[in-house]
This record gives sequence, structure tokens and C-alpha cells, in this order.
Amino acid sequence: MSALEDKTVHAPPDLIVSGLALDSRKVEEGFLFFALPGEKEDGGEFIAEAKARGAACAVCEHPPETEIPYILVPDAHKALALCAAVWYGTPAGKLTVVGVTGTNGKTTTTYLIKQLLERTKGTKVGLIGTNQNLISDKTIPTDRTTPDALTVQRLLAQMVDAGCTYAVMEVSSHALMQSRVEGIRFRVGVFTNLTQDHLDYHGTMEAYCDAKSRLFDQCDIACVNGDDAWTERLLARFTGERITFGQGMTNDLVGWRARYENDCVRFTACTDLDHEETRIGIPGGFSLYNALASLSAVQALGVPLSDAAKALTECVGVKGRCEVVPLDAPFTVIIDYAHTPDGLKNILSTVCGFADGRVIALFGCGGDRDKTKRPRMGRIAAALSDFVVLTSDNPRTEDPYAILRDVLPALLESRTPFAVIENRREAIGFALHEAKESDVVVLCGKGHETYQEIGTIKYHLDEREVVRERFAQVQRKDAADAAKENEHEDHHCLHTELRGLRDHGKISGP
Repeated sequence: MSALEDKTVHAPPDLIVSGLALDSRKVEEGFLFFALPGEKEDGGEFIAEAKARGAACAVCEHPPETEIPYILVPDAHKALALCAAVWYGTPAGKLTVVGVTGTNGKTTTTYLIKQLLERTKGTKVGLIGTNQNLISDKTIPTDRTTPDALTVQRLLAQMVDAGCTYAVMEVSSHALMQSRVEGIRFRVGVFTNLTQDHLDYHGTMEAYCDAKSRLFDQCDIACVNGDDAWTERLLARFTGERITFGQGMTNDLVGWRARYENDCVRFTACTDLDHEETRIGIPGGFSLYNALASLSAVQALGVPLSDAAKALTECVGVKGRCEVVPLDAPFTVIIDYAHTPDGLKNILSTVCGFADGRVIALFGCGGDRDKTKRPRMGRIAAALSDFVVLTSDNPRTEDPYAILRDVLPALLESRTPFAVIENRREAIGFALHEAKESDVVVLCGKGHETYQEIGTIKYHLDEREVVRERFAQVQRKDAADAAKENEHEDHHCLHTELRGLRDHGKISGP
């Protein structure tokens, strides 16, 4: 308990603890149970269950109703993070830690930094992120951007045991607000960008920015997007070394003369002292910024620009980020995680830059999340594609038709043809039927996810599998018959869903 400075102890001084838990269902004999306050549930309600399972003591913000030794703290989340660090032997102190925050680009940037460090320093690097956690080359699945504090410290300890010398991690605004990375000193903090997201949690963009800025209270060096309008506010309190990157010529690291190609971006990385030709094998303007963020981070860690630029040409992309699905088809299918207005704009702008045919955009909006971004995403999809398929993303506990209703007016206002098909599998099949030679079908929102969350259940849905299955059905049909059937199905699907929306009171009209 020495890790906790501001505490009131109502427990024997010789208390012996055998483990830590924040989930009462995982408590074992002698465990210290952390009763964390949450958005929907309060951990204090589970102290009795934790005691029944053998908890020796509870850490909480209010005196428990259950008779049990306890420690009162002002912030149980922070207490968990600090105790977890001590429990696992303060592993962050044995690693050089890089934290990456921002609305978009965190996952790709962390993967690029990991690869650059491995290629230039020849060392083992761990990663904590949205797609997965990596302890060197060993994969550990994950279901959130930044895990709980106990898991973070356990992963860092496993990295140390595996011989890693660096750890790169995505740090979400939620994680910063909930103190999940409290007690970790980041050698480098990276800021990619800030666009509308998570306003259901933060309320305003200013509050969202301030949450992100907390990372830099724990950093030695800040590598930030100098072209982003929020950077100045983000670093208002930061007094350490800063490195800016971007396309603006006043940045410390400039991406100059960018050439956007179908499968890559070529550019010159420039500093006051050096300039290097390089490329990143992921198309799109956002890829340029992810590359610059990664190059600036490893430069801050002492890697010469010449070495980093060379290593960048050998780096590979991330599953679910502008991922082309291998398909023997006359059109292209791309899967991307774009689930924010800016993310959707980025991927569709990228595809517009190289598509020889039409751009067919399939997207939806997540349930129980910021509703204000839904019409914006509808307008973006209509403006940057030739055909829109509006469908469900992860509706969660919201009525999926209510979500469609929030998006639909933006599509109705546009002149872009569209279809509304709530069932995502059917929607993907429809998009593939609609695609013609040289078209590009962009499936937005799921990315690396292999599930769809409906209600409180996650059902298996891997878009790669769905694409292959639905395309195989198309291949089995005679071309002429398929064309006629597609025409019939298009009409049926669109009007069935629109009728469903009317039945739910979502739209009016004939």
C-alpha cells in the first residue's frame, strides 16, 4: 500500500495480499479488490461478492456496506494503476515506453513505430493496441484500445520477461480519464490528430482535447501533428522537448513532394539537417501523416532519419486499415476501420484518388455512441462516393432503425444514389452485386473486428469471409441472369428497408 499516498486505512497492518482484481468474479482467496466507479455500474456494489469469493480487503472511494477490511482512496482508478505497477515490479521503468494518442491513426502509427524500432535497433518491441497486444512476436487478443490498468502492467511485465526493451502503446482518451496508464513515464508521446469522436463521453471537443493532453503530463518528448488545429491547446501545459511533423514547412519534420499512388505514398522526409526519399506501402493522405508521426517518434529515440526512412519502405500495413481483400474479381474490395467522420473522409478521399471506376461506400454508425456525427458521416459518404449502401455497424442496445434514421436525411438531401439495408451481410452482398468492372467497394467501420455487436452480444462477422462467400454466389450465376436478378434484388432490398423505416416511424413519404 506504499504506492498510495492519500489513503485512509481500515485494515490490519499485517494484511497479506495474494493478488489484485477489479472484477469480483475473478477474485480469489486473499485478493485485494478494487471497487471502481463506472458509467453504468459501481464496483462498490460488488464488494459483498468479492468478499464471498475470498477478498482480504477492498479499495474503494466510499465506506463499504459490507463488513470487510478496506482502504479509502479519493480515486480508485488511480489507486489500481499505482498498485498494479508495484505488484508487477514497475515494469515500465525497465522499458522505453512510447505512447500514441489521437482520434485517427493510432493503430497504424504504433505498428509502424514497432517495425521501425525492430528494423533500426535490432531489438524486441512490445505493443499494446486496438487490434492486438504483441509481446515481441507473440499475439495476445484484445477488445479495447487501452486495457485496464492491471492488464497494462501485466503486459508490460511480460514484455520485460520476454526481453523487450521498448513498448509502444495506443493511449485512448478514455484510458487517460480513467487513469489506466497512471504511473507510466513515457519517453515519447505522439499526437496524430483530433477530430470529432467520443463526444458522448467527453461532451465537447475542448474536453476531448484536454483528455488527450493528459498523456503529455507523463512524457519527456512530444511528437505532435503541427498541422492540426488542436495541437497548441493540447500542449498548453507541456514544457519538455517537442517535435512537430506535417506538410507545413514550419514543422520540424516535413513530408515534402508527396506523390499518392494506388498502393503507396512516396515523399521526401525533410528536417533542417537532412532530407531522405522514402515511401509507405499504404495509400492515402492519412498514411503520409502516420508515416511522419512514426519517423518523428523514432528520431526522438535517436534513430537517424536516413535509417528510419530506409526502414519505412519495408514496413507493412495493419489488418483492417485500407486492407484490400484478395479476390479474383474485375473490381476491388477494401476493408477499413473508418468509423468517425474524419476516418470516413480519409479513406473515401484516398480511394477517390486512385479508383478508375465508381466508388461504392458501405457504412453504418455505432449504437450507444455520439449521435451528432451520424448526419456528418452521411454527408461525407454521399459527397465522396458514387453509390452509398447504408447499413448497421454495431447497433449495440440501440434500435438499428433509429440509427439509420439519424443518417438517412443526409443521404436524401444528396443526389448520390443509395440503398438502405439494415442487415450487414445482405448489404455487403448487395454492394458486390452492384459493383462493375474497375469499381472499388469500400466496407467502412469494422476493419479488424470479426464480430457485430447487437444488443449485448457479439456475433461472429468477419467481412473477409462474407465477401468471399457472397462473391462466390455471384460467380455461380450466369452473367445475364445475374444482371436481371441483381436488378430485382436492388429494388427489393432498397424498398423493403425503406418500408421498414417508415413502419418504425423513421421516415415519411410514399
